[in-house]
This record gives sequence, structure tokens and C-alpha cells, in this order.
Amino acid sequence: MYPPHCPVCDRIYADGICADCRKKLFVITEDFCMKCGKPLEDTQREYCPDCSRKRHVFRQNRALLSYRGPVKLSLYRMKYANRRDYAEIYGREMAVRLGPWIRRCKITRIIPVPLHRKRQRKRGYNQAAVIAKSMGRELHLPVDEKTLFRVRNTVPQKALNDRERRRNLSGAFQIRKGAELPEGECVLLIDDIYTTGSTLDAAALCLRQSTKCTVYAASIAIGG
Repeated sequence: MYPPHCPVCDRIYADGICADCRKKLFVITEDFCMKCGKPLEDTQREYCPDCSRKRHVFRQNRALLSYRGPVKLSLYRMKYANRRDYAEIYGREMAVRLGPWIRRCKITRIIPVPLHRKRQRKRGYNQAAVIAKSMGRELHLPVDEKTLFRVRNTVPQKALNDRERRRNLSGAFQIRKGAELPEGECVLLIDDIYTTGSTLDAAALCLRQSTKCTVYAASIAIGG
């Protein structure tokens, strides 16, 4: 009754992203910032201009796609049109493309960036959690939705500049009492879109201060 669809063109397709749509996506394969994973215009540089100016809390972020072209509409439908099936497909794609890097990082668990309960109730699901579970199945890694939770229902980030984003997210996350991670854990934070890294930094800071773990991150798409 509900056949699978390509998450880009939304046509019925049984095997993830169809061949035509793959040609339209900007897959990040090389020449990316070694901190945030953004594609580099100057291939001689190690870091993008943003990461050259500021420090991030997470150790490294990697992204599957550049946030250009048809992926923008695809991710909008994933978040706001109840297309959680898209998140499962993108999670599998991330596991395949980023799997070797994830294994090199010695990740011990995957943690999706949590939504506030009010926003999750309204949307019906957390797209980052769907992505994380799809990746966990492919990579045989546990997905932890209990340790980190969101205590403040922050305003949407898209209309804010970088400084406003950091202020908006200050104190937004907490570690659930009694859910501290064992020493030596290496965590992979999952979000759908990386813009400035403020959300991942806020979540990573909470994890590092409370649990002393090492934090990496990954996202479907990254701006730039």
C-alpha cells in the first residue's frame, strides 16, 4: 500500500535515491574542511573560512551532501511533511559513505540531537533520531535517545545570525540524571542540516562537560 519513494523526486523507487536524482546531488567526497566538513573552494586550505576564525566543541563533523539543488526541498519535506521515510534512506546513505570514517573514529554510540518535547509532539517524530536509527542498523552501533535531552524550546535557528544562534542555544541541553556515559565513550552526534554548527556545539558541550566523552558529528547536508 505504501511503496518506497526516492527522497529527492518522490517518484516510486524501490532502492533509495534513484539514478537520475543521484546525478543532481552534490555529494561531498574530497576537498572538505577538516573541522566542519564543508566543501572547500580553495583546495590548498585545511579549514574553511568559518572554522579558521572560530573554535568548535565537537572534534569533527562530516556531511553527506552540500546543501544545494534539489536536496533543499527534499529535507524540507522530510522535516515538515511527515516524510520520515526520507530520513531512513538518508541514514543508510550516510552509513555507506561515512562508514569508513565512523569506524576510524572508533564511535561507540550514536546520539541524535534531541527536539524539545513540544516540537516533537507537534511534528510527530525527531528526524535526527530516524536518521540515527537507520545508521545504527547499518553500522551495528547502539543509538542512545535517553542520555541527552532538550530542556528549552528554542526559537527556530534559520532566522538568526551566528551570535544569536549561540545565545539561543545556551543551556538548551541537559544530561538526564543517572544517564552519564562511561569514561572513554566516543559519541557521534546526528543532525539533519549543518549551518553554523551552533546546535552541534551546544549539544557537544553538554556531553563533554557532563560525561567527558569525545564527540564527533555527522549531518545529511551542510551549507556552503
